[in-house]
Amino acid sequence: MKQIEILKLQKVSKIYCLGDSVIKALNEISISVNQGEFVAVMGPSGSGKSTFLQVASILAEASEGKIFFEGKEVTSYNEKERAFLRNQKIGFVFQQFNLLARISALDNVMLPLVYAKIPFLKRRQMAMEMLEKVGLQSRLNNTSAQLSGGQQQRVAIARALVNNPSIIFADEPTGNLDSKSGDEIKKIFLTLNNEGKTIIMVTHDPKTASIAKRLVLFQDGVVRNDQKITNANQVYDLAHIILEK
Repeated sequence: MKQIEILKLQKVSKIYCLGDSVIKALNEISISVNQGEFVAVMGPSGSGKSTFLQVASILAEASEGKIFFEGKEVTSYNEKERAFLRNQKIGFVFQQFNLLARISALDNVMLPLVYAKIPFLKRRQMAMEMLEKVGLQSRLNNTSAQLSGGQQQRVAIARALVNNPSIIFADEPTGNLDSKSGDEIKKIFLTLNNEGKTIIMVTHDPKTASIAKRLVLFQDGVVRNDQKITNANQVYDLAHIILEK
């Protein structure tokens, strides 16, 4: 079966100027991701992994290079075009959940559909289906304060999925969770990938990274290693060998 390229970065750099200092957070990164891949991104603090996620998901603009999404160059999109693309095609899951505290789980999941101008009854039904998919059908009307950390992250995943995005970007999705809740979130990601969803996940944890099928290691703004993985021991070994050099 022919592989379909969903995301491509071509010699992409991200440069920050702090006073007289010039910092290249990303240095001519070239990487492509095919439809249905599950990619884990690791690296030490300051390696560029989070910057990569922000630029690849067009939350942040690249300073140099080109970005292609589903075969179309999106590098020069203005903010309105970028926001529309994110709303229609990209799902985000963050470490901090980023839920609105005073509204229900159902209303949080419906938000992207409000921006997409989906009629109320349809968006309510879509949001209910997504919350059921992540096992929260009994928590529709609970606010964030009434949910555990793991439940809040499941709401965040439902919100990321509700527009049926082409790709999901996850930034430390288990970072704020206890081990049991983290395991539940990993199972959800595995199920999503098995259903064909494309996932790019930044994590510091080799055990979490091991659920992916491909590992990309960043260091000093460049990719140090990029290969398929099959188990946690392989992730530990690669991270040690590459990042300890």
